[in-house]
Amino acid sequence: MMQLGEYNTFEILRDTDPGLFLGDNEGNEVLLPNRYVPEEFNIGDKIEVFVYLDNEERPVATTDKPYITKGDFSLLRCNQVTKYGAFLDWGLVKELFCPFKEQAFKMKAGGWYLVHCYLDEETERLVASSKTNRFLDNKELTVSKFDEVDLIISHPSEIGMNVIVNKKHLGLVFKDDIFKDISVGDRLKGIVKKVRQDNKLDILLSQIGYRNIEPNAEIILKELNDNSGFIPLHDKSDPDDIKHQLQMSKKSFKKAIGTLYKERLITIESDGIRLV
Repeated sequence: MMQLGEYNTFEILRDTDPGLFLGDNEGNEVLLPNRYVPEEFNIGDKIEVFVYLDNEERPVATTDKPYITKGDFSLLRCNQVTKYGAFLDWGLVKELFCPFKEQAFKMKAGGWYLVHCYLDEETERLVASSKTNRFLDNKELTVSKFDEVDLIISHPSEIGMNVIVNKKHLGLVFKDDIFKDISVGDRLKGIVKKVRQDNKLDILLSQIGYRNIEPNAEIILKELNDNSGFIPLHDKSDPDDIKHQLQMSKKSFKKAIGTLYKERLITIESDGIRLV
């Protein structure tokens, strides 16, 4: 089935003057203009293309890679603003349209904006919206505490930075948990620090140099940073003390500090552990 705003794999059906006609297994056809036709091909070959609408509102295929696809979020540059709305550079010949009603703040030419791309059901066109929060839902969460998540930096608030979690949920990184420069549109890894009763998500950023470290190790690093680089816990500590301070088992704690020690991020002392 042909999907607008997504990558599709089609069969090359025939070679014509304007380009190659491609088709799917449901009888749908789309033109791949000559400018995108590969140097070598055979009728019957499979080819992956992106499908969107051309200036005459007809489906057209391209081998170019857009900066954003349907259902995704990305930071895009506004090329121009007309009486109809803003037109954004998304890496394709035809610009991506953002109506005035979908602009959180009035866009200006040359500005960069975090937007969501979706298919407008009324016009059946791909459009952008900078009102990104309305495409996020925390009513039914698909993440839990300590899960590693994919983040997109959304917009600042008085207490931290809002983030898009796994392209589905809204989360917040508190100012005290930000240890590196981040900007709107950045894509990072993070850890779910806490799930609140109202399903709001507190998020920790994966630290530079700490990538691929298990979630429990991230929690310990956060606790060390919050306590001047030292906590009075070690592999001989009472399990209840560990659970009280870190909300994890002694087994998990020992595994995590072992990882941190091997990475030379901590030292293990007689009375606790310390950041290097």
